[in-house]
Amino acid sequence: MVTKMLVKSKIGTEIGEFLKLAVPLASAQVAQAATGFVDTLMMGHLGQQTLAAGGLASTTFQFLLTTASGVVMAVSPLVAEAYGAGRKTQLEQITRQGLWLSLLLGIPMMFVIGHADSVMLHLGQAAPIVALADEYLNFILWGIFPALGFAMLRGYVSALSQAHLVTVVTVIVIIGTIFNITGNYILGFGKLGFPRMELAGLGLASGLSFWFMFLALLVYILKHQQLKEYQFLQNLHQLRPQILQKMLVIGVSIAATIAVEYGLFIVVTFLMGILGTEVLAAHQTVYQTIYLIFMVPLGMSYAVTVRVGQWFGQRDFEGARRAGYVSVSAAALFMALTAIALIGYPQQVIGMYLDVRNPENANVLKLAVPMLIIAALAQLLDGVQRVAMGALYGLQDARVPMVLSLLTFWGVGLTSGYLLGFTFGFGGVGLWAGQSIGVAIAGVIFVWRFHKLT
Repeated sequence: MVTKMLVKSKIGTEIGEFLKLAVPLASAQVAQAATGFVDTLMMGHLGQQTLAAGGLASTTFQFLLTTASGVVMAVSPLVAEAYGAGRKTQLEQITRQGLWLSLLLGIPMMFVIGHADSVMLHLGQAAPIVALADEYLNFILWGIFPALGFAMLRGYVSALSQAHLVTVVTVIVIIGTIFNITGNYILGFGKLGFPRMELAGLGLASGLSFWFMFLALLVYILKHQQLKEYQFLQNLHQLRPQILQKMLVIGVSIAATIAVEYGLFIVVTFLMGILGTEVLAAHQTVYQTIYLIFMVPLGMSYAVTVRVGQWFGQRDFEGARRAGYVSVSAAALFMALTAIALIGYPQQVIGMYLDVRNPENANVLKLAVPMLIIAALAQLLDGVQRVAMGALYGLQDARVPMVLSLLTFWGVGLTSGYLLGFTFGFGGVGLWAGQSIGVAIAGVIFVWRFHKLT
């Protein structure tokens, strides 16, 4: 009886500590993803073709940013381990090199984003759609460095396990999102005397919002009383190749795993474009909805990386396992509830992006509803696999998940999606069903691996 009570007490404590981090981190992630979500909503009001082109551009940018962010995410488990072990100097050095890593990644990423239009053309996208998409990308690319810097600083703050600091991050992101919405309205639609820039204006507003969030968080960290003891800006000019190398070993594996996962969605998006503008527009409404919801388990995964990383620093594998299972259970519960809501109100969800009463959008609505239902069912295991992966990162296990992701997402997901979508003629619905199969298998495997390692 005493043992059972002790176990329940430890689980209750872990739930509390997890939620202290997960709620603000998930909120910040949702608010940050709202940039692309709001952009897509406003693209819909600029026309069906603009929605298809802008959605393609936004999805491409989100993929490149999220992949690059995976590299700087190495800061979080490394800082969490150093913090758990009480190594202050090492913690400062890791954070300092994290800033350098953000800059060193940001410069080539700007070049890649600036030349994404030629890649789109080679992948069979219509020239008018690519021309519109390029307008958005040419402006938002200036926000890539601050977006990476913000992701790194957010990982640093969360790794210190200070819930009130993570809440401040959420507030900054919310203010940044409001800034972006306002900028979208003014620049995209030409209000308050500004020219009507449409997609270019939406890209510019989003880029400026990234700069605002990065600078606001950096200033707050430098001014905060508790964080002043960590002088990570001292000797900022000094590069530490050994620390950078360790960060890259973990970070590149994380980024590759993200690229494999998100790359599947990108390839599916391009395949949707081959099927036609209406199919692509329908896909964008479903993708942006699922992407926004997915930010909650993504935020949870950052929280569990910290919790597992701190237990790992103390070499307490029982605590690490408990932290992992608490987070996986929370993700499964949340995703199940949202799936019920999406399946119950599919037309209302699509109606956020397009006027469903307009006869011109009837085909898009007809295509989008079954896609949304399949995506809603699949997101349960998608949330589980993401959080389980975050738990593995806390154990600094990144290479094996990378390989497993490649096999499940591409070997199973893309292959079955292509067969269902093109060979068997199910179109966009078949592509969504196929990628969902790959995600489901990945979820089961990641949970099993975490159980085995702990």
